[in-house]
Amino acid sequence: MSDHPIPSARAREIVAGAYDTHVHVAPDVMKRRIDDIALATRFAEVGLGGFVLKSHYVPTAERAEVVRAAVPDGAEALGALTLNGSVGGLNPVAVEIAGRQGARVVWLPTVDCANERSCRDSLPPGAPVPMWAALQDELAAEGIVAPTIEVVDASGAIVPALLDVFAVIAKHGMVLATGHLSGPEIVAAVDAAAGAGVRHIIVTHPEFTSQQLEAGVQQHLAERGALLERCFTTPYTGKVAWETVFANIRAAGPEHSLLSSDLGQPFNPPVEDGLALLADRLFEAGFTDEEVHTMAVVNSRRVVGR
Repeated sequence: MSDHPIPSARAREIVAGAYDTHVHVAPDVMKRRIDDIALATRFAEVGLGGFVLKSHYVPTAERAEVVRAAVPDGAEALGALTLNGSVGGLNPVAVEIAGRQGARVVWLPTVDCANERSCRDSLPPGAPVPMWAALQDELAAEGIVAPTIEVVDASGAIVPALLDVFAVIAKHGMVLATGHLSGPEIVAAVDAAAGAGVRHIIVTHPEFTSQQLEAGVQQHLAERGALLERCFTTPYTGKVAWETVFANIRAAGPEHSLLSSDLGQPFNPPVEDGLALLADRLFEAGFTDEEVHTMAVVNSRRVVGR
């Protein structure tokens, strides 16, 4: 593995106790840098509270329970579900089962949503292609393609199946994350989810190439009670300028932002370094210790209920 930046002691201290709500680790259908059991130990060693296991393809609540039992003194692993074709798309049954198993986060469609499929050519020059994109291409070459998942109808209204999903999320007190939807879809979903009683909403990496939400839209979403997720990998891999992320945080307010890593790829830094590395970048940009602590620790622990 290549050399990577090392977090400062200041950053480690400020993010201590945080939960990384967006990691991609083994076991997975793609090669990953570390497995979930080893990560629980690594997180504990650097003082982090826990992490949410994200998979684009399979539920992870069972995995999280095994990790917690296998590493009782480690950081807390939490399960999740992403509503892509492999779990039936906008499937309230899958959400209900995940909720009963203790899953904490439900992502709306990512790799199979209409927006992501229409944005495959939007990467900036030199930015690495996401690992899931290569898998999607491999599946397509074998004729295995899930139907495109639509979250709104032709008039822009939320489809009934998604309203059913929101009802289950609200019942179990789970967190809704917006996945790889487009800007207008995200606004419609956040408004509908808030109206359906969903209390915790994360806008998934609003600076990512298939989202690219303008500051004004992010401010509206913050006013609706959503947290704007600032993923380390999005600017680190050149998908967006760091300055854009900083400007958006200032526009929406640090109190409405949530730091996560989105790490686990073999070519990127260690997962346990992501939050601290992001903190160091924020310090360099002039954000205070209190602001970074709020984004990394206060907001992450609040959203996972810890």
